[in-house]
Amino acid sequence: MSKICQITGKTAQRGNNVSHSKHRTKRVFDVNLFSKKFYYVEEDCWIQLKISAAGLRMINKVGLDAALKQAVANGYVDWKDIKVIGD
Repeated sequence: MSKICQITGKTAQRGNNVSHSKHRTKRVFDVNLFSKKFYYVEEDCWIQLKISAAGLRMINKVGLDAALKQAVANGYVDWKDIKVIGD
């Protein structure tokens, strides 16, 4: 799977390294992405998501179920792409 947050849809951005002489070379700003396990109460199972720090803050704010429903509605993740652990 690529470097995309499954909750917020954030991806890597392109930009420039700028030296002291103002010489510009291309670079990539990666997303602060990590894998995290969550207990999904509605389905009574553990799931693993690749999320960014902003996605984790969103889950803490609105809850896991609401964040997943919003991500599916926006097309960032599909229900079949969510990894279920220990079935």
